[in-house]
Parts: sequence; structure tokens; C-alpha cells
Amino acid sequence: MKKLKIVFLLIAAGLVSAFTTKNPDGYKIGSMATDFSLKNVDNKKISLKDYKDAKGFIVIFTCNHCPYAVAYEDRIIELDNKYKKLGYPVIAINPNNPNIQKDDSFDKMKVRAKEKGFTFPYLFDDGQKVYPQYGATKTPHVYVLQKTNTGNVVQYIGAIDDNYSDESAVKVKYVENAVDELLTGKDVTIKTTKAIGCSIKA
Repeated sequence: MKKLKIVFLLIAAGLVSAFTTKNPDGYKIGSMATDFSLKNVDNKKISLKDYKDAKGFIVIFTCNHCPYAVAYEDRIIELDNKYKKLGYPVIAINPNNPNIQKDDSFDKMKVRAKEKGFTFPYLFDDGQKVYPQYGATKTPHVYVLQKTNTGNVVQYIGAIDDNYSDESAVKVKYVENAVDELLTGKDVTIKTTKAIGCSIKA
């Protein structure tokens, strides 16, 4: 009887540990995303709390140099133009270390944002503190957050769509579908996909 009691206590301890230990791999669906304060290309600090009227956010980790990120730039602008007015603005964050990838320096971010006419904030993750919290591994890597009374809940993680190389051949627009479902009060059907892109330069 004593042995059974010990086994039960060990199992219970293991379950408690499983539920209380923070996941080292970043956010999962249903995670509460913490806010941040990062410098935008206009030299002003941006936080999610600044967006009082937002219903949520399309947070995209992206950069200057990666060909995958470059291929998606126009689509990211389109996402912002479509969904910002509906309450889901794009917040772009460059997670790369400019000491490793020179083309992703803050000064070159300013140039790229001006060249492309970015309609959204393009933030520099100085010291690379934010992307590990999210668990981003690629550029681009998307996190759709839904604002609730208790905070910003992660509702989608992954790719923008199913064809980075040819926009005309896209069959499934993962981010658009997720945001459209949230805007109509539905659960997101496809909650996670594999982010396709360049590895983050830490």
C-alpha cells in the first residue's frame, strides 16, 4: 500500500511539474503573449499597448536580407492594408543580430522600409530578447494574436501562405483565413503551419 502511495505521489508531482514548467520553445496556441517595447525605423518605441483600438495583431518576424522575407514583403504590406482597418495591424520585427548579418542593421532597416513603403512598424529586436519569447525560428515567422480582457492570446503560428515563391500559385492563405475567422467569432481552423524561411541569425 505504501509503495502505491509513493508511486501516486511521484506521478502527481510529475503532472504538476508538467503544467507549471515554462515551455522553453516559446509560445504555443493559447499562450498569452507578453508586451514589448522596441524601436521602430522612425526611432520611436512601439508597444502593443499603444494600439488601444486593436482587436489583435499580426506579428511577423522578418528581415532585410532573407530571400523568403523579401518575397513576402508585398504580401505583408497587403495584409496590413487589409486588416489594419479591421483591427489587426501588422507589427514586423527584425530578430537578426546585425553583427552576424550586416544587411539587417537598424540603419539598413530604415532604408528598406523607405524603399518598399512599409505601411507598418518595422521594429528592431535589439539584444534579441523578444523573438526567443515567441519561439520564432525563421524569417518570416508569423504569430496572430487576439486581444482579450486578460491579454493577447496566440491563435495562429506559422507561415503566411502555402507558396512563398509564387503568389499567383497560392492555394491557402493561412494568416488571412485565421484573421477572418477571428473577426467573425470563429475558432481558427488551421492553427499552426511550418514557417518557411531563413534561420534567425543569433
